[in-house]
Amino acid sequence: MWDMVQKFASAKVAVIGDLMLDIYIQGEVSRVSPEAPVPIVKRVSERTVPGGAANVAANIAALGATVHLVGVANRDNGFVRLTESLNQFGGVDLSGVVMDESRSTITKTRVLGRHQQIVRVDSEDNSPFAAAIEDALIEAAKIAIDTCDLVIHSDYGKGVLSDRVLEATMAHARSAGKLVLVDPKRRDFSAYRGASIITPNRAELTEATGLACESDDEAEAAARLASKTCGADVLLTRSERGMSYFGSDNPPMHLATVAREVFDVSGAGDTVVAVLGVTLASGLSIIEAMRAANHAAGLVVAKVGTATISPQELLLAMQDSEGSRDIQDGRLLDIDELLATRAFWRDSGLKVGFANGCFDLIHPGHISLIRQAASNCDRLVMALNTDASVRRLKGPSRPVQTEDARADVMGALKDVAAVVLFDEDTPYDLIAALLPDLLVKGADYTEDQVVGASVVRDAGGAVLLADLTQGQSTSRLIGRSKTPVTGNTQ
Repeated sequence: MWDMVQKFASAKVAVIGDLMLDIYIQGEVSRVSPEAPVPIVKRVSERTVPGGAANVAANIAALGATVHLVGVANRDNGFVRLTESLNQFGGVDLSGVVMDESRSTITKTRVLGRHQQIVRVDSEDNSPFAAAIEDALIEAAKIAIDTCDLVIHSDYGKGVLSDRVLEATMAHARSAGKLVLVDPKRRDFSAYRGASIITPNRAELTEATGLACESDDEAEAAARLASKTCGADVLLTRSERGMSYFGSDNPPMHLATVAREVFDVSGAGDTVVAVLGVTLASGLSIIEAMRAANHAAGLVVAKVGTATISPQELLLAMQDSEGSRDIQDGRLLDIDELLATRAFWRDSGLKVGFANGCFDLIHPGHISLIRQAASNCDRLVMALNTDASVRRLKGPSRPVQTEDARADVMGALKDVAAVVLFDEDTPYDLIAALLPDLLVKGADYTEDQVVGASVVRDAGGAVLLADLTQGQSTSRLIGRSKTPVTGNTQ
């Protein structure tokens, strides 16, 4: 499953649509205004996040993929703040943003009292764009499409995706052989002809088709009509009913919702189309993309306002649903997967131990150290030097076994929950990132000699110096294997 998330880093997605800045003013409400029957909000804090197509881009970048964003803004304070909000994610190319000095950057300001939205103030101009702006949008979109694996049209009905822009970008994407996803807002889905998949919610699909879509049969009838109108497959988000996919050549696929708590649905559709796009751009199947998008939606609706999720959050959510979130079978993990698993162990109140070494030929001394370590924690992580690291430390004749072989042997021991490799001469950086609750080393060291001891203690952890088994070492085993056998062999 982690392989899927790792593939996100190679995905490149073009996002074309309406850019917005979402402003959240958080305050406290204790009385009603004497001037009018409205609550008085005492301002406590303010935060800004990307909105509209910019939120789709932020969700893509948060997953580690690259995104080329195309839209319209002004060189005003709203765009400065939007740029700052996007820059925190990295991986967002803003060269495709067209500047229109005739209108301000769209902003939506929400005032909240104790997390309850009281009022929303929108600043926008919905008049059609000038032909020159549309020309610039089309050229910017073509460049983005040519440099990316997949295209997302994020339509919020604010004018960027006009008939002309849609027709030109759809045609260019189709000629380039690129998959096109559309998060629709129009009532007439025929404007999206040329798309591969559209992602309406129930209200949008009903408005576009005039058909109810509550039951599975109703949803299928509405989706088939929408598909006939625009030629695209339909991924329908159905709130508490999860999501359903209606493809042209396959029976419907339904996934139940995984949301445990629904706090705010703002931007959930952005997250769905973003995760769907990144997963498909990574070369994965539609059912894998649906599962990822479904879990992502379940995570984001539990957050306040428009929000994003990290690859680690998505990984843990998907592992949890399959009963595999608590990795403890000694498998070899990379650092990101180990950190995600360690976060779950921490949240579950489990004590995590850590020991490291070359472990070239496992002998009774190693087994004793591992048993002592495991008896003092709930989950034991064993960190092994890579082959290159072993050679630097012990010379060109070592290791006797490759890192993969050593990891296999170590992971097969019942006391080992996970194995990780490190290429540095010491595991300090790994220990600092993992922050184990227990750091284990042999008693031939003193505590002040143990690499990472201070960072573990500062974080509230402990150091264990395990008793040694006399006469046991890998070097002795290797030396003994080279000693000729003498005596009577008859």
